Amino acid sequence: MHSDTPNKQRRPTPVPPSARVKLAARNAIRHKGRAATTLAAISFGVAVLVLSRGFVEDIFVQLAEAIIHSQSGHIQLSKVGYFAHGAHQPHKYLIVDPEGDKRRIVSLPEVADVMARLSFSGLLNNGRADYSILAEGIEPDSEAALGTFLELSAGRRLAREDRYGILVGQGVAESLTLKPGDRAVLVVNTAEGAMNTLDVEVIGVFRSFSKEYDNRAIKIPLSAAQEALNTKGANTLVVSLKNTADTDRVVSQLTERTVWRDQEVKGWQDLNDFYPKTVELYRRQFGGLQLIVLVMVLLSVVNAVNMSVFERMGEFGTARALGNRGFHVFEIIVLENILMGLVGATVGIVLGVLVAYGVSKIGISMPPPPNSDLGYRAYIRISANARVSSFLIGLAATVLAALPPAMKMARMPIAEALRHSI
Repeated sequence: MHSDTPNKQRRPTPVPPSARVKLAARNAIRHKGRAATTLAAISFGVAVLVLSRGFVEDIFVQLAEAIIHSQSGHIQLSKVGYFAHGAHQPHKYLIVDPEGDKRRIVSLPEVADVMARLSFSGLLNNGRADYSILAEGIEPDSEAALGTFLELSAGRRLAREDRYGILVGQGVAESLTLKPGDRAVLVVNTAEGAMNTLDVEVIGVFRSFSKEYDNRAIKIPLSAAQEALNTKGANTLVVSLKNTADTDRVVSQLTERTVWRDQEVKGWQDLNDFYPKTVELYRRQFGGLQLIVLVMVLLSVVNAVNMSVFERMGEFGTARALGNRGFHVFEIIVLENILMGLVGATVGIVLGVLVAYGVSKIGISMPPPPNSDLGYRAYIRISANARVSSFLIGLAATVLAALPPAMKMARMPIAEALRHSI
């Protein structure tokens, strides 16, 4: 007796997620040599990303600290218009009560110190020739604490008792053949237009990260500069913070306080506009490196996945013939590579961190950057962002590499797939 009810196609019993993961893990390591090669490619790519990102981040940090602790400080305050036009007529942009402003600023908890500077131009004469210089009147003790990146090539730093001592830049010293102990005459024009001279003694010769700055700069005690220019004011107040990360917040606080005093506030990045440009350049270069590593991992994994899928076509065809849909085949291939990506990226992160730690214990001796005479020792800074982004790039590259062969296998006719097992 025949039933009139048509036979329904039997669907396979759904496989629980844990079983699918176990199956994918067994399939992923079925061919141990190929699995090891794929994992090595992923791990190497991720480790390269971690190390390169840490190296670039160290460049950013060291360049920023060199700028802050050799010239600009974290923040500078001046009378409105000084930063734009004060280089030619600094006497027109004087802060008349620098001591009172310093006391108000240093009351902020983020502030470590505040110092006044008086900028001017003039001539330095060694008894044989004149040399055009850009001078700064500074507070010696405060500047010594701030200028930790200012390197002395000869002599020592200015001290409070060096009333008429000067520090000269490396280029100035070479041009006038000056050395510590030599005497020179500083010639300046006062705000009233009168000429004034000051007999000074060279205390030390300095080098900063900027060769151009060193070719023209001298530093003199603030009291001596005020005496030479016949003023009690200052052009800028330089703020040193306890933590560079607080710069933007303190800039905002100081801006609110100084609006009524006709003063403007600038952070160190605004004072050194080449820094954001340098950061942008390195970020683009690092973006190119990320793309190269991504392509490298993609190609390595694509090759391994294609070989694995080709060898298992009959297996996938049998699974399809037993009622599994193409989506199930697609899912198992992608899941295998997600597991490979997770393991490979994790190994890459661990490897990168270990290498970074070892390198940072020693440091990398770097030559002077462009427009500088000072080399430096580079390290590898591994931030949480660097680890996370490198991990995700390695995982994403592995998954992307699996999509084309997985989709091809899922769409392949069952009969064609089964022929590969004959």
